[in-house]
Amino acid sequence: MTSIRHPARLSLALFVAAALAVGCSNGKAKDKDPESATADSAVPVETQPLRRAPIVAVYSGTAPIEAHEEAEVVAKVGGEVRQIFVEEGDVVQAGKILARLDGDRLRLQVAETDANLRKLERDYNRQLELSNKGLVAKGVAENAKFDLDALRATYDRARLELGYTEIRAPISGVVSARHIKVGNTIAEGTPTFRVTNLDPLVAYVHIPEKEFRKLAPNQTADVLVDALGGERFTGTISRISPTVDPKTGTFRARVEVPDPSRRLKPGMFARVNIVYERRDDALQLPRNAIVESDGEQMVFVVVNDKAEQRLVRTGLANSGWIEVLEGLQGDERVVVVGQGGLKTGTAVKVVEDTKPAAAGSAGAAAKAR
Repeated sequence: MTSIRHPARLSLALFVAAALAVGCSNGKAKDKDPESATADSAVPVETQPLRRAPIVAVYSGTAPIEAHEEAEVVAKVGGEVRQIFVEEGDVVQAGKILARLDGDRLRLQVAETDANLRKLERDYNRQLELSNKGLVAKGVAENAKFDLDALRATYDRARLELGYTEIRAPISGVVSARHIKVGNTIAEGTPTFRVTNLDPLVAYVHIPEKEFRKLAPNQTADVLVDALGGERFTGTISRISPTVDPKTGTFRARVEVPDPSRRLKPGMFARVNIVYERRDDALQLPRNAIVESDGEQMVFVVVNDKAEQRLVRTGLANSGWIEVLEGLQGDERVVVVGQGGLKTGTAVKVVEDTKPAAAGSAGAAAKAR
């Protein structure tokens, strides 16, 4: 009998133990459900604080660097090149002699014309004296005067052409090209030198007409040149075209770029950022925090582990940051990742809180909204 009851008693004990275990397990699960459900349903997000920093608005465009003035020097008379006084890279002043041509033929013409002029002056004076005495008709003296004036003009022209044998710089600047060599025989109109004025250099930026009211002379511009490793130069708008090109819908702004170091060269490609508005202490939020809906801009902030939607009004934009004009106080931490499916009251879990970035330079500003 004992051997028969023992297995039955053992089976009952195992059943009770299993039931108790199941009951305890269910009880613990019931106790944990509210907290566990909240934790599991919280949306993971990343946040970032706002910052206060200077911000500027710019118009960005591209343009080649050009010389302020440039002149192609051509020979005004023909002849053989006898002397060259400058080379490429030399700085010259307006009027400086660059080269000299032979002037033998022209000097002879001047001498011949001078002799004829002196003879005609003597003849005219004699005719005038005879006319005053009534010995010859007045018309004879008048004709002699006309001939004298014509010969004087011929003499002056001969002297002018002789002076053209000295090729001179028409403007001050740098000799950027030399086209002739000693011994060359050149004709009138032959290019001989190119003189470039590098002070200042200029960039002509073509700007859409909708930006016309934002720009004005004396506004500053950052000029970045890729050929110099993105080196930055400071320029100024000196002139703005008063008319809009109807073919392109743009107007032209002239940006002067001083460069005493002479690192900039005409022809270099430049990116020009014209600063047209500035705020010295602007409240800013990261651009990627903004959610746009139905033409409105909003952000989400975290308050007591829950998302809260705030409508904002923004201003200038600068390198991933946007100025906040209304809607935030400045001490909030805005959601920058994970805000796509949020609404006010949604439980959130901050998985990363990014420190504010340092304010960028004004020259790196982006276009205002």
